[in-house]
Amino acid sequence: MDLAAHCINDVICTGADPLFLLDYVAANRIELEQVSELVEGAAEVCRTAGCALIGGETAELPGVYQESELDFVGTCVGIGERERLLDGSRCEAGDVVIGFPSSGIHTNGFSLVRTIVGGDEFDADLLLVPHKLYVDEVKRLQAHADVRALAHVTGGGILGNLERVLPEGIGARIDWDAWERPPVFAWLAEHVDEEELRRVFNLGIGMCAVVREAPDGGLVIGELA
Repeated sequence: MDLAAHCINDVICTGADPLFLLDYVAANRIELEQVSELVEGAAEVCRTAGCALIGGETAELPGVYQESELDFVGTCVGIGERERLLDGSRCEAGDVVIGFPSSGIHTNGFSLVRTIVGGDEFDADLLLVPHKLYVDEVKRLQAHADVRALAHVTGGGILGNLERVLPEGIGARIDWDAWERPPVFAWLAEHVDEEELRRVFNLGIGMCAVVREAPDGGLVIGELA
């Protein structure tokens, strides 16, 4: 589910509609039950997004992967009209940043999480909530606002991902108290300082949209300057 949602969210950030997903599974030894479970998780997200899971490839590579090691890869392809594609070039000072809440950590920062957890027991309901899909929320926003850029908040945190879609000379000022963070970030704050949290994690905002004016009900988390 994480893999499919991450790929699909990246595609919609370009202004394109997701068409299909391809997957690749490689392991020391292919376990059919395990592969079936992985593919069904991806298929569930694809169905929600209206995106076809059209197949992929499996590879059994005992000389490459160690026992119990598995690689799961996804590629999403989308289509969009050239004039509707989003590249951030229309963003300017005074534009508003809208935030879409995340379901938790999503798919980045787990190297640090694994270091914190070590060999201890952990709360799966806290740490392993699936990556949220934003297709419907983005479409609703586009129906009511002039969306100039979209940033999927993955590695690099909110500011790091916004910087990638903004024109040179334009930056974002974020109000870090504008939303309530999911409980997992309170747990992380017991182990990681605030600067590192902002640099690595989404902190409760999984997708950002830059708009000229915020529509009613939009969660405004900052502005461009």
